[in-house]
This record gives sequence, structure tokens and C-alpha cells, in this order.
Amino acid sequence: ESVDALREAKAAGQDVTGEVTAHHLLLEDKDVQGPMWKMNPPLRSHEDRMALIEGLESGALDFIANDHAPHTEEEKNQPMDKAPFGIVSLETAFPLLYTEFVKGGRWSLEQLVHWMSTAPARRFGLEDTGDILPGYRADLVLVDENRPGIIDKTTFLSRGKNTPFDKWPTACTIVETVCEGRTVWRDTETEKKGS
Repeated sequence: ESVDALREAKAAGQDVTGEVTAHHLLLEDKDVQGPMWKMNPPLRSHEDRMALIEGLESGALDFIANDHAPHTEEEKNQPMDKAPFGIVSLETAFPLLYTEFVKGGRWSLEQLVHWMSTAPARRFGLEDTGDILPGYRADLVLVDENRPGIIDKTTFLSRGKNTPFDKWPTACTIVETVCEGRTVWRDTETEKKGS
């Protein structure tokens, strides 16, 4: 219903924006196994998940947001009605979406990068970010597309370890993060290889 409302508003010329999270593109209500899957909005049906994917592809939704919501394991490991909403996603969103949609053949790498970087930068008027161009800030995430990985919450730099994706395989590995031209994080395996 929200995707339809956004589509109608855009067709009427209204200045509206909609986003979707990686977890809502990947998970459904049937996947819920406990408080680690508690998020707001909650996970919905397969039909709703497909409507989100199609809404992103058609332009009704504009980009993919992380909605990074770190909580301690103690906070999340409570009865469902007492556990806080949200999951971490900064360290999982790109590899999971790349695996499911790019390697799965539904999207191109360019589409995924556009929805996670270029489109939000443009929408929020961040004029010197979102693309790799002369004069732009060098804010980059380097990915090894030939190195499969596993989501392992014990390796997260975030203090939050609350993810339903722990132990999920990925078709790529994030190897370096660059902020304003300076490496701020580098994968230890990459460092060992000296590459």
C-alpha cells in the first residue's frame, strides 16, 4: 500500500521519497525466529517483499537505506514484546544484497551502487558524494567480488551484534573502507596478503 501511495504521489508531481531496507528486501514474516527478527516496520508476507523489490525497480521507491539499529545481545534476547526494534546492517547490507540480487542475476552492480550511494546522495543534496568523479569526496567501499564470505557477527566493528543474518554466506567480501581519501578500515586477510 505504501509503494502504491508513493507511486501515485509521484505521478501527481509531488516531491516525495521512499526508501527500503536490505532486511525488508531479503526477509519475510515466515523467517521470524525470535526477537532478533523484530524490526519496525515488521517483516511482512512474500507478496509484500516482492512489492518492495518491484517498487524499487520501478522507481516508486528511490533508494536502499541501512536503518542501522545496534542493540546489545542482552537487549535483544528478551521476550518478543520487550525486545527493542531493529537490527545492525552497516556491515551486512551490501554483501547480502549483492549476493541475492546481483549474483542472483536480477540487478546489475551499477543498479545496486546507484540505490545505495548515488541516489541517496542526490536526494539529500550531498553534491560532492555518491559517485567517483574528480573533485568528489573519496568515500569508498572496496569489494572483492571474487572472494566469498560468511556474515559473522563476532567480527563486527559495531558494538551491536543483533543480526538475523549471522552465518549467512555471501558472494563477495568488503575489503576496505575509505573516508575522505583515507583508509579507515581494512580487512585483516587483505592486509596479510599485502594487497
